[in-house]
Amino acid sequence: MDAMTATPSLRRHNLDAVLAAAWDSEAFTASDVIAAVGLTRSTAIDVVDELTARGLLAEMPNARAVGEYSKGRPARRFAFRPDAGVVVGVDAGRGHLTATVADLRGRTIGASRLTVDPELDSPERRRRAAEATVGAALTRARRSRDEVVALCVGVPAPVNRQGRSPVHHDGFWARMNPDFIETFAAWAPLVRVENDATLAAVAERTHGAAAGCDDFVALLAGERFGAGISVDGRLLRGTHGGAGETVAFDRVEGVGSAWGLAPRCVEAARAALASGALPPDSALRAIDPDHLEAKTVLDLAAAGDAGALEVAREVGGALAGVAAIFGSLFDVELVVVSGAIAAGSGPIIEAAINAIPDSLHLPAPRIVASTLGADIVSIGAVAAAVEAARTHALDLDAFALPEDDRARA
Repeated sequence: MDAMTATPSLRRHNLDAVLAAAWDSEAFTASDVIAAVGLTRSTAIDVVDELTARGLLAEMPNARAVGEYSKGRPARRFAFRPDAGVVVGVDAGRGHLTATVADLRGRTIGASRLTVDPELDSPERRRRAAEATVGAALTRARRSRDEVVALCVGVPAPVNRQGRSPVHHDGFWARMNPDFIETFAAWAPLVRVENDATLAAVAERTHGAAAGCDDFVALLAGERFGAGISVDGRLLRGTHGGAGETVAFDRVEGVGSAWGLAPRCVEAARAALASGALPPDSALRAIDPDHLEAKTVLDLAAAGDAGALEVAREVGGALAGVAAIFGSLFDVELVVVSGAIAAGSGPIIEAAINAIPDSLHLPAPRIVASTLGADIVSIGAVAAAVEAARTHALDLDAFALPEDDRARA
């Protein structure tokens, strides 16, 4: 690669800078661009005109027309066009597929969800189901495939830099990610496939508890632990996409496995029932062990049930071990308990904070509950698709400069 192609042109730099400022702004003038980006007035007007020709900006009624200007020549006003294209975020979970269509600022305009039977799953079935779900979401959004500029899929499997998953001994990862990078190449010019916990980290950084934090772990903590890890503001991936895989917890004393908080709550409550260790007044005594659910245990713990609080303390000890591992290995500031389980995880988190060992040498990470709920992977997938669109918008055919304008440029 020669120096000319390796170094972006000044023109491209100016276009990128103005587009980045416009993407997050409401209506603006050339003076606003000059103040934000530092261009000369002639260059600012020229760049804004090109972005308008590309369809990424729209010229608005001038300042006089909206009552904000009374003397002299009215300033031209522009605004970013979030409707110039759409992005799609897909949460391709083990038992469900959810597709969300959003505008270029990430505002949801249509969604579709499909339940799948993981026992009857196959790579081909999953590909067809994913395409059908995305198609249904576009229909509900009243948008077409031609309008999709970026698409991101989150899967419960490691994903490498090329969007592919390594071989798993029982073929699970290949079923969860049956080369979605190829499947959706015909649907969008920009396609990302990511591990679901990585997208949880994207969501927490963009919209959640980790906003403004460079060093954190988003811990998907429902059925099994999965970790999206950010260090120095960069999400970790690894050679095969396996950074954050938690099978190593099988060998960690006090944690013992990669099972998440939900099954640990049920297991601990059943063990307490079987042993007769529950206090006489605990409401857990009245529940059939075969019908115990984590939500019931956590709701009772939040209400102060002594037996449920004891279960939460036991599970909190395992969470403390998990947080200590991440704090020791990656020196993170924050561990965010994410996913559907987060809503009721308060008693477990409180117990974990009290149980974190004081022998870490480094300061222990804070442990907090996510506020993004069960849709966190979808939220992260949309945010990642928007990020891809922002980064590469000027390279897309959808926003190419028309031939007439190219000839005059």
